[in-house]
Amino acid sequence: MEYYKETKTELKNTPAQYKTEFEWLKEVDSLALANVQQNLRSTYKKFFKQGSGFPKFKKKGLKDSYTTNNQKGTVAVTNTTVKLPKIGHIKAKIHRSINGLIKSATISKSPSGKYYVSLLFETVVDDMPKNQSNIGIDLGLTDFIVLSDGSKVANPKFLSRLQDKLGREQKILAKRRLVAKTQQRKLSESRNYQKQRLKVAKVYEKITNTRKDFLHKLSFNIIKNHDVIAIEDLNVKGMVKNRKLAKAILDSSWSTFTTMLAYKAGWYGKELVKIDRWYPSSKTCSGCGHLLSKDELPLSLRSWVCPCCLRNNDRDINASINILNQGLTLVTLKTVGATGLA
Repeated sequence: MEYYKETKTELKNTPAQYKTEFEWLKEVDSLALANVQQNLRSTYKKFFKQGSGFPKFKKKGLKDSYTTNNQKGTVAVTNTTVKLPKIGHIKAKIHRSINGLIKSATISKSPSGKYYVSLLFETVVDDMPKNQSNIGIDLGLTDFIVLSDGSKVANPKFLSRLQDKLGREQKILAKRRLVAKTQQRKLSESRNYQKQRLKVAKVYEKITNTRKDFLHKLSFNIIKNHDVIAIEDLNVKGMVKNRKLAKAILDSSWSTFTTMLAYKAGWYGKELVKIDRWYPSSKTCSGCGHLLSKDELPLSLRSWVCPCCLRNNDRDINASINILNQGLTLVTLKTVGATGLA
């Protein structure tokens, strides 16, 4: 930082040159330090070339983690342990078998005090069999997704379920923070505050884990049962600016669900098509293609009758059918374009 203030350029330093001055750096394996250096350099590169903010120090207690690489078996897994460089074997609950070459390991500590090891390994994933089924997905708040085959998946609303319990624990936490402040004690030295902080963290952890479990299972079932999946490309960042809907939108985790569909489709040989966010899927009749104006179809109207073909359209199912049709059109154009290029 001092070098930048003087020269306005990046200092080409390495962690190894500081081991003499800071003995504790020798306790950490060299590849973990190399990863930190690589992360710092990429952050500086974004700062200099893309105009991002100046790099900040990592705060303890928020996302405590480090990454190390596997080098000739320094990272390994047995039935009951995980081997890490300079640490050795640690007892662990292995929930998945590793079939492939381990590349790196990221060790993290959750706010609730639990430790996790996330392993990156290289493997071969076989394509799932084709079942000649395509699906369109309309994302929502009342129903998490509405499919073009007419089925709906209710929104679990994980945060809303535990909102009361979370609120009670947070009130107790605020009172204990006030007590520590009154007694002029640091929060790190207040045992009652730290106990309550863990209780709040465990509620948040339960919300996160149940949401991830739901999204993983739902996305896998969709990928497994369909060849082409068409979905909206929503502007979530813009939508959460609406204060009335922000909490419900963030609780639904549409972006995470879309990301899961994308990488699982890539793994298993399926195709995910994202439809332009400005495509009027709700206002277009899936029967005849008649387009309503914004005034003719307000958000409160959940079903409507087409003035041209007299088709009775459920707003969400109609949108998902249009999303599917538009997705198949894009896939056809893509295939024809690739054929013409060949």
